[in-house]
Amino acid sequence: MTRVLQAGRKEPASGETRSVVVFLHGYGANGADLLGLADPLAEHLPDTLFLAPDAPEACAGAPFGFQWFPIPWIDGSSQEDSEAGMRAAAADLDAFLDSLMVDEDVMPEQVALFGFSQGTMMALQVAPRREDAVAGIVGFSGRLLEPDLLADEAVSRPPVLLVHGDQDDVVPPQSMPEAAEALQSAGWSEVYGHVMKGTAHGIDPEGLGVALAFLRDKCNF
Repeated sequence: MTRVLQAGRKEPASGETRSVVVFLHGYGANGADLLGLADPLAEHLPDTLFLAPDAPEACAGAPFGFQWFPIPWIDGSSQEDSEAGMRAAAADLDAFLDSLMVDEDVMPEQVALFGFSQGTMMALQVAPRREDAVAGIVGFSGRLLEPDLLADEAVSRPPVLLVHGDQDDVVPPQSMPEAAEALQSAGWSEVYGHVMKGTAHGIDPEGLGVALAFLRDKCNF
């Protein structure tokens, strides 16, 4: 049985929803951590609804935050617990997206996933395994889980933008080209990358601008 994800939201500036951005936060954070990005984006995407769900589990490493799944080298969990947690969270996110389509009366091609760190991992895990392709995936400072399974398990291949700081000391910058190569090997035709110079584990204004351009040009928002 899936868990219901509680989400913050910022309504479209125009009052009419023509597209939806779903923010997926990182380990130990919450939906509100990314929802603030809706303000600068909304100026250019007036018909976009922004949603930011909290991950389904309380985070042992951050008492007031949430996690999509445990991370063994941070919280001492086992690899088995981590993998089981990831699969449970993937089912939760799948159910959230299914409900979103119905509740907001939108089609998959009107929805983009915007992840940061562990949220990027979730976006890259869930979206390709959904039958109907979403409009696109924006992934900041994350990595691709289980790359060896992707070619066999992917059923849709939406455009992907990967953005990473070259000074990231949490998720190695090399994770970006590794993910891009795995996606392309699994049949993706649209994979884009951007390196945030001098940026650690975070999102800088330039990277956000690149994400905005992707949402407008590749997702048609």
